[in-house]
Amino acid sequence: MENEFAVEVVNQAIKVALMLSAPMLIGALVVGVLVSIFQAVTQINEQTLSFIPKILVIVAALVIFSPWMMETMVTYTQDLITSIPELIRR
Repeated sequence: MENEFAVEVVNQAIKVALMLSAPMLIGALVVGVLVSIFQAVTQINEQTLSFIPKILVIVAALVIFSPWMMETMVTYTQDLITSIPELIRR
């Protein structure tokens, strides 16, 4: 196996992993900032106040984006499996 092919496979895997995790991470980040601003304004320092909304946003993002996520994972897996003959030839 050549180094370029291995680097390409790892590069693609990292890109897909980042794309799949982005909706949940961005949603949790936005909600975390909004809750932090709310806590700073009201001076409420309750830990569950920031935890529960983040969990709800992550679950909502999973429900909303799951068809796209599954399509992305299936496409990546199909591309990876179809590249096996190219790997064997090298």
